[in-house]
Amino acid sequence: MSDFFLVRDDGFHPHDGAEPVILAPDVDPATLGDYLGHDLIAISFPAFSDGRGFTLARLLREKGFAGRLRAVGGLIADQYAMARRVGFDEVQIPAALAARQPQEQWLYRADWQQWDHRSRLAG
Repeated sequence: MSDFFLVRDDGFHPHDGAEPVILAPDVDPATLGDYLGHDLIAISFPAFSDGRGFTLARLLREKGFAGRLRAVGGLIADQYAMARRVGFDEVQIPAALAARQPQEQWLYRADWQQWDHRSRLAG
């Protein structure tokens, strides 16, 4: 059993061994343009209650980052839809969390595209 899994819209995947550039949640947003040429960027979440990584992901996508974006650290299944909406492609979770929150819980939140609150409010 792997120490980590990658969660994507179709469930758990074994960790692929790719080495991303890792951004801390307190990275200066003005420097995000320096990272646009990378293929894989991971944004660290020190705790599930620390949402700065969501903002960084959105800003990277707005600046044109087209590579793979991975959330690492303290995210839980309930936050998967938000992670996908702001631009993350996948979430890396430890095996211990996968045991407590099995694939079914993550898949339940994989319908993130169906919940477009902005268009619902505008309509």
